[in-house]
Amino acid sequence: MSQHEAAEAAVGRAAPYPAGARPQASPPAKPAAPGALPPPESVWRRMRLWGIAHAVDDLYQGLVPASVPYFVLDRGYSYVAASGLTLAATLGSAIPQPFLGVAVDRMRVGWMAAAGVAVAGLGLGLSGLVQPYVAVWTLILLSGLGVAMFHPAAGKAAREEAGDSTAAMSVFAAGGSVGFFLAPVLATPALVAWGVGATALFIPPAVLVAYVLYRNRHRQRVLAAAADTARTGDDQWTPFFVLTGIEVVRSVVFSGIATFIELYWIRHLGASHALGGTALAFFLGGGVLGTLAGGRIADRIGLVRTVRLGGVIVIPMLVALRLLPGAYPPLLFAAGTGFALNIPFAVLVKLGQDYLPTRPGTAAGVTLGLAVSIGGLISPVFGLAADAHGPQSVFAIMCFVPAAALVLGCFLREPRREPRDEPRDRLRDEPRPAPDR
Repeated sequence: MSQHEAAEAAVGRAAPYPAGARPQASPPAKPAAPGALPPPESVWRRMRLWGIAHAVDDLYQGLVPASVPYFVLDRGYSYVAASGLTLAATLGSAIPQPFLGVAVDRMRVGWMAAAGVAVAGLGLGLSGLVQPYVAVWTLILLSGLGVAMFHPAAGKAAREEAGDSTAAMSVFAAGGSVGFFLAPVLATPALVAWGVGATALFIPPAVLVAYVLYRNRHRQRVLAAAADTARTGDDQWTPFFVLTGIEVVRSVVFSGIATFIELYWIRHLGASHALGGTALAFFLGGGVLGTLAGGRIADRIGLVRTVRLGGVIVIPMLVALRLLPGAYPPLLFAAGTGFALNIPFAVLVKLGQDYLPTRPGTAAGVTLGLAVSIGGLISPVFGLAADAHGPQSVFAIMCFVPAAALVLGCFLREPRREPRDEPRDRLRDEPRPAPDR
């Protein structure tokens, strides 16, 4: 035995090939077939940018009611002045959205979503640093305008990215619910520690997201071009108006509960302030889950059936929430109410764009903007009932309001569809434009 063979035997290593055998080269990998498409991306991977952007944008909507009490405490504003700040945000976000939606449909404004997030964050962030009330009011109005700029442009772009998947659109819609949910969670500790000047801490997320969206505009331009050529069909205005009515009813119930649920727990159920905040968190958290679940359900049973399903489930949830005694058992139905109420949310956004196939920006401006904001404008009416009969009267009224959505849902129909290519499939074959240098 040679010295080399003895060394191999000592360490117990077998020879790599049998005696006299020659190593065989592994067969080369087969090249991909010409024209083969890459495997489809997951829903989250496709939609994560727009879901996160929507969360950051709607964070600034939620920061307005979260910060208003601290303007009262730090600046000595009256309740009328405080409500004026909320009105400024609502006016800035509600009224312009349909008109901005028309602009999105008619012009190339790929920058608008990025600019909207930036304006929303800068307006809200700077509002705590200025002293005159008029300046604060104007900055909050501008923040609302930024929110209005974001929704139509982002709603159109998200639909182009999602294609026909309601589950994908639900990621975008749920982003808004997450942002609204996080606003009081993030703002309250900062505002308690540093006062209203802490609003400046929320400027960086807006700047970062705006930068990322602006960098993404090249990809979105290709998707938009493919979608424009694939978009066919006639606009169906009658069912769209019915759908808008359903969204208004949903918004009224959502805004009324979000406004009074803490007071209901504290003053009617005799719970602590912390438990009242927990009830609000359960309600908003259930809404996030309901938005995501609604998209999955719609992909299985259809859009219109999902809208009707949410309307049917929410009524018994509201009744149980109002009638169940104790401070802890109703928490389950607070979450259940949020879940059922938001099952149709993403579905209504997508269904509106299906009804107006040639005007996706207009549809998003109405379903994500105007219709949602109307709930906030009607909330003072419930305040009159709460002043007269307590917050429990608001929840008694809410048990009946969703019936209007059920009636309107009977007049909805599935949108007419014509064969078309998916914009995302076309994107794979399109050359990507060179990035800016």
